[in-house]
Amino acid sequence: MLPSELIKKLRKIEITTRKAVDETLAGQYHSVFKGRGMTFEEVRLYQPGDDIRTIDWNVTARLDEAYVKVFAEERELTVMLLVDMSASQDFGTRQKTKAELAAELAGLLAFSAISNNDRVGLILFSDRVERFVPPKKGRKHVMRLITDILTFEPEGLGTDVSLALETFLRVQKRRCVSFLISDFISDDFEDSLRICARRHDLIPVVLSDPFESGLPAGGIAVVENPETGERRRIDFSSSSVRRHFEKFVADRKDKRDRLFKKLSMDFVALQPEQDFVKPLVAFFRARSKRLAA
Repeated sequence: MLPSELIKKLRKIEITTRKAVDETLAGQYHSVFKGRGMTFEEVRLYQPGDDIRTIDWNVTARLDEAYVKVFAEERELTVMLLVDMSASQDFGTRQKTKAELAAELAGLLAFSAISNNDRVGLILFSDRVERFVPPKKGRKHVMRLITDILTFEPEGLGTDVSLALETFLRVQKRRCVSFLISDFISDDFEDSLRICARRHDLIPVVLSDPFESGLPAGGIAVVENPETGERRRIDFSSSSVRRHFEKFVADRKDKRDRLFKKLSMDFVALQPEQDFVKPLVAFFRARSKRLAA
């Protein structure tokens, strides 16, 4: 990507995502993601109705009047973005690729975080961990993260979700909010997903392209798997070929969704042609209601 094209794309992402944050997402983000705990703020005179467990007995004894401790929610969080950079992310049959959607989504989540005074970090992965950017605050840092996603050229082609999660567990010891952005075309990641979901607030974001769930009816083409380089000649006019493909995709999706449900994990599914802000807001609202129930 040329520098002028990159600057134009970065500016567009910043404008659209910050507008969405300011107008729609900021309140949802704040209500859904809680701070690490409560921090002491001050003491004040006891008032009828105060919980007697909050009485500060040292101050009360010294001043000969009942005082209580006042606590405030510790709002500052760490948000980690785990973004799949494998070759399949460059696939896109509509206006943008899954990788471009991932960059826009990461920008939206990162700007939501810094608007709430939270820190944001990044892990880029393929079949290996490609880059780790420690969590920081600020617009400049967010723009650096988006630039990394848009311009990074990974060494690996495949997808290893398990390795990404294991690395995340090593570099982030304290509990944090994390978004795992991937098409999840990967095997054997249940154990690491379970451990990670137990230690962190982990939210899978599943990216897919419409072409990946159904083949066009008609024509013969040579199709290449971007992650393995394997090529196959496929007759799209064959109804049995299309049925076999659709069943394979449906089974993979069902297996993945059942795993998320088994681990009691909220997740959101997005496609490049969507206005991804609306489904994300709906996801946050549903999650907030569930957590409040």
